[in-house]
Amino acid sequence: MRTQLTAGPESTARLAIRRALLAALALFVTLFWHHASADSAVEIDAKANAALEAFYAHTSAGKELVAKASGMLIFPEVLKAGIGIGGEYGEGVLREDGKSQGYYNVAAASIGFQLGAQIKSEIILFMTPDALADFKASDGWEAGVDGSVALVTLGAGKTIDTSNIKDPIIGFVFSNKGLMYNLSIEGSKITKIAR
Repeated sequence: MRTQLTAGPESTARLAIRRALLAALALFVTLFWHHASADSAVEIDAKANAALEAFYAHTSAGKELVAKASGMLIFPEVLKAGIGIGGEYGEGVLREDGKSQGYYNVAAASIGFQLGAQIKSEIILFMTPDALADFKASDGWEAGVDGSVALVTLGAGKTIDTSNIKDPIIGFVFSNKGLMYNLSIEGSKITKIAR
């Protein structure tokens, strides 16, 4: 006589959790493997130029703010993905007076309701020489810990009132559809990389 084992509710739930975790792992490996392949300095600069042009197209205040900034970080492609547990990664460039001064990556992790992946661009403007100097002197810089980044969003009429911006560090997050809202870069770790 053969005994047939059946899966009870507990083992079915475990199997579902195991499958979800394996799917999440496969998603991360696939996305980050492709995205984490290191771009050269030339590739990062080219992507940063395109992101900066897109930024200028999304807001007329962009050029004015960049002209006032002591320096800026441009992360043209920040990949964010998650299934319950999420992460993001991107590479970019620090520019002063329009010239590339170093290359950096940005990384963050998150836990909570999330499903899917997206690519966004981030621009961080250092509006004072002190804010830029503090960033450059750091050995790994975390937004919200080493410096507070005020995310700028579009106001009524889809404009940015530059006269009201007094923060020493301001940030913009956007996609090909325009500036994004209800986002945070707090907790993002920015680290210098060799290129």
